[in-house]
Parts: sequence; C-alpha cells; structure tokens
Amino acid sequence: MEFIRITNINDPLFAKLHTLLGQVFPPEEVLEFELWKEPLEDPGIRVFVAVYEDEVVGATEYRYYPGWSIAMTDFTIIGKPGLSIGRFLAQERQKDLLRLAEEHGEVLKGGFAEIYNPYMMKEVFDFGGVMPMNPFVRREVLSHLGYKRIDFPYVHPSWKNDGEAVGGLDFCFMPTDETLSEIQASLVVDFLKNYYSVLPNKPQKWLEMIESLEKQETINLLPL
Repeated sequence: MEFIRITNINDPLFAKLHTLLGQVFPPEEVLEFELWKEPLEDPGIRVFVAVYEDEVVGATEYRYYPGWSIAMTDFTIIGKPGLSIGRFLAQERQKDLLRLAEEHGEVLKGGFAEIYNPYMMKEVFDFGGVMPMNPFVRREVLSHLGYKRIDFPYVHPSWKNDGEAVGGLDFCFMPTDETLSEIQASLVVDFLKNYYSVLPNKPQKWLEMIESLEKQETINLLPL
C-alpha cells in the first residue's frame, strides 16, 4: 500500500478520492469538486490517499500549525475492510506530523478532530455501507488512539456555506501527553476561528458557541 500526496485537482487520484468522499460522507460534509483547487495547492493542507492495486482505498487530510505545535485531522476515510487501512493512514500521518514539527523546531503537542457522536444523531448515516466507517466503530477506534472529548456543546458551519449549523459531532483533542486533563480555551477559540475563516456565513449558533468559549480559561478533556 502506498501513501501518496495529492496537490492538484487534475490528478487522476483526486477524482477517485472525491468519489469516495461522496460515497461515505453526507452531502453537507463534502466540498464541491472545483472548490478543492485552492486547498490542494495550499502547502499547509496535506491530502494523502492510500493506494492499493491502483485504487484509492482510503484517504486522510490534515494540517500542522507551526507556533501552536498542534495538528488538525480534517478527515480519515476507509474505503474497504480487511486491509488495515485505518492503521496504515494513522501511522503514516503521525510520522509526517512528527517530521513537520521537527522541521519547525517544535514538539508536537497533539491534534484536534471533529468526531461524529452517533448517540446525538437522529439518524446514523450508513457511510456507503463500509462498516469500518460506522460512527460507533470509528468513535471507539479514535478513543483507543487517545482522542478526548473537549467538554462543550459543539456545532460547526456547513461546508455548503449556507449559514446552517451542523451538529451531531464532538470537538476532540488527542494530547501527546496522555495525562493532560484540560486545554486552554483560547487555543480552541483561536483554532476554530482560523479553521473556519474560509466560510464567511457563520451560523448564529456557532457565533454563540465561540462567545461562550471566550469567557472560559480552560476546558476539560473527557473520555470519548
């Protein structure tokens, strides 16, 4: 299996990736094909696919933020069961992040991720019928990897940029120091403002969430 970075919308592997995205994620979570041009060309956004027998069987998108010494995993996709794709992607991503932190003279502090909370969702998406993508399964796997839930009610702006709030997720952090029990609220606020700056139509619920977080000094990290 190969870990290959995509940096151009015209890369044939990207068409396969975008098809896979549409198969496993609900429509409001998938950026339109043409709108991927700038993100793919952004040196700070790292999109890698797992290629097995010339097919894209998995993918992950993530970023490293110098100065904050943290990462953000945008998504991880497993397209087929029985190939250890999730483990492969997690290991390759971690090696790349550690290298990036070292290049900036930093030590990786951890990484954020949005994680579906199936216990909050009115309906559980079938994620293309791929069982490893089932949100109950994924939640347990991410817990085993070390992710912790940041203790606040979370929504994010829809990637359709229609001003709607998307719920049914938790905002989580995987600290490098597993004994960490809280996180600075200012880091969460600064990160979310930066991360969603690309979407100008912010939902009122999101703005109220940010306002509430700005009044706190720290936020507890809870078991996932």
